[in-house]
Amino acid sequence: MGVDRSDTRPLHQQVAQSLRQEILGHDLPPGAALPSEAELCATFGVGRSVVRQAVAGLAGEGLVIRRQGRPTVVASPAEYRRLVQRATGLFEQFANRGQELRTTVRSLRPQAPPPPAETFLRTKETLRLERVRLVDGDALSFVRTWLPAERVPGLSAEQLTDASLHQLLTEHYGLRPVSGRRQVRAVAADDMLAGALGVEPGGPLLLLEGETSDQQGRPLEWFAAWHRADRVVFDIDVSETVETVRIGTLDEAPAPAGGPADLARARELVAELQHLLA
Repeated sequence: MGVDRSDTRPLHQQVAQSLRQEILGHDLPPGAALPSEAELCATFGVGRSVVRQAVAGLAGEGLVIRRQGRPTVVASPAEYRRLVQRATGLFEQFANRGQELRTTVRSLRPQAPPPPAETFLRTKETLRLERVRLVDGDALSFVRTWLPAERVPGLSAEQLTDASLHQLLTEHYGLRPVSGRRQVRAVAADDMLAGALGVEPGGPLLLLEGETSDQQGRPLEWFAAWHRADRVVFDIDVSETVETVRIGTLDEAPAPAGGPADLARARELVAELQHLLA
């Protein structure tokens, strides 16, 4: 197989791309063990450091699972992971990995925003959009988004069914999401959220709230996204120059029962996450 040393891409990216194609093409099916480091080195003609960097990248994408003392295996379809960028949405990330992210629009109507959204958007003339995001038919998150009405004339629920809001904003309205702020906290599911996400009332959810600005620095959206705590995990990659938050389904931890102790543990995890981001 080897790598193309005339290619300008780093070697580890070439190795990762080749393995990624095998995984998404099901040449390496879910649960299959990746070849050993020595085998990958021989196959691609590269050193161990290149192989390790490539496999680490695939693990970060949620395509493979690495566990100490055990072979690296291809993640099963139920073990979805996704990357929460600071501005971009999730739809494209799932599509790029060959996973189908479905979107059901619950409502889209004019409504005045809550105070935090009004402060950021600087208007009371907003649209309230509510969606449920599903993977393979399973609800993972409930998203409520507030948009300045004058910036999205003619926006319809039909346009957003099984579609990316950010892609629609970019292609149809020329509004490209480029920056924003995010915060995470643990909350209990009320009756509405419990019904939408298929969890018990009072069960733990992870709430991701954020605001996004467009390419001109103008406020574009304010949103709140509730995620099932028994299906979703937040990971953090930290370096000197960048902090990246990933969000994906749980692949090892048991599902919480939904009682007070589970909610307390969810809050502890969020506190740890916020400490790392500080």
